[in-house]
Amino acid sequence: MAKTIFHAADQRGHADHGWLNAHHSFSFASYHNPEKVHFGALRVLNDDIVSPGEGFGKHPHDNMEIVTIVLDGELAHKDSMGHTQTIVPNEVQVMSAGTGVTHSEYNHSHENEVNLLQTWIFPAKRNVKPSYDQKTFAPEDRLNTLQTLVSPVEKNDDGLKINQDAWIYRTTLEAGKTVNLTPHSANHGLYIFVIDGQVAAAGQQLNKKDALGISETESVEITAAATSDVLVFEVPMEF
Repeated sequence: MAKTIFHAADQRGHADHGWLNAHHSFSFASYHNPEKVHFGALRVLNDDIVSPGEGFGKHPHDNMEIVTIVLDGELAHKDSMGHTQTIVPNEVQVMSAGTGVTHSEYNHSHENEVNLLQTWIFPAKRNVKPSYDQKTFAPEDRLNTLQTLVSPVEKNDDGLKINQDAWIYRTTLEAGKTVNLTPHSANHGLYIFVIDGQVAAAGQQLNKKDALGISETESVEITAAATSDVLVFEVPMEF
């Protein structure tokens, strides 16, 4: 029988730093919940709003697969590998921190906030050479279907590559439409995060920013009650 864990939007960790309004699905920084440390290899899912003219100064990372998805606004990125990029909605950025990188992220707009999701996934191998990639994903290509944003390095598909046997999907489901997910391995779990809308999965209703973790299952159906924007992580539960 499938195991499920429901994470309500209003039960996430919350930190309002003035310039940054952050919600944490898992323990992060000063927020620690022993029941929400990680879901399998998924370590961090932060829902951040950065004020105009503010941002994260230069800081280090190592041995983590970092995926950034901008939902609204524009985020300027600069790193020690020499990349200076701007990330906008419908783009995804992946950074394999490996042996170590430093980077900064800023909202250079004087008027608009930036809303981004930043996720960390534990790598399958430590101390790999750091790498970076970024790609635009057409929103029409995820209408009522699963769009692969991120996938393992050895897979020949459209996903950006990370050093873990993990996938990230996004779908825009119209009311009444369903997508079915079948994990690639019995060791994998699915973590469903509703960016916007209302869906049902494994007998649980999910509203905006709610999440559901499902493991020990052969497949999961997600059905929309209203037009919904949904992110799905497929990650190893043991790694």
